[in-house]
Amino acid sequence: MSESSITKEQAIIKLQHYCAYQERCHQEVRNKLIKLNVYGDDLEHVISSLISEGFLNEERYARAYVRGKARIKRWGKMKIVGQLKARQISEYCIRKGFEELDPSMNMENIRHWVKKVEQDYKNMEPYLLNRKIVVFLNNKGFTYDEVQSFRNLED
Repeated sequence: MSESSITKEQAIIKLQHYCAYQERCHQEVRNKLIKLNVYGDDLEHVISSLISEGFLNEERYARAYVRGKARIKRWGKMKIVGQLKARQISEYCIRKGFEELDPSMNMENIRHWVKKVEQDYKNMEPYLLNRKIVVFLNNKGFTYDEVQSFRNLED
């Protein structure tokens, strides 16, 4: 460790507080440790200590992330999965995360966004409005098939 580095014990205490504040994934903790100038075996020791003490759990993180993004941000599955993969969360944890959601929430979120787009563009021609809705929902993480099945339910 260099002069500006902190000890393993100090790093563990700092990261316990960091992880207790909100759920964290391994990648976020790894990045935080690197910012604190903790590398190599010390970094791995701190992470394994946080895991063994229950401060760090990727399945729990995935569940919280999926719940939050679907309920608060109203994202679709594709966007949530993409973000979890960017954080190097395993397929197993991603599947476990989606067990948290009621499937009807997806349609509820689509309904919310459709109403918002329709309200924002109420003077637009129906064809262009429909295109706008599909593109908007795709950017929110919903597939074209999900959007079409919603539209078929609404008709």
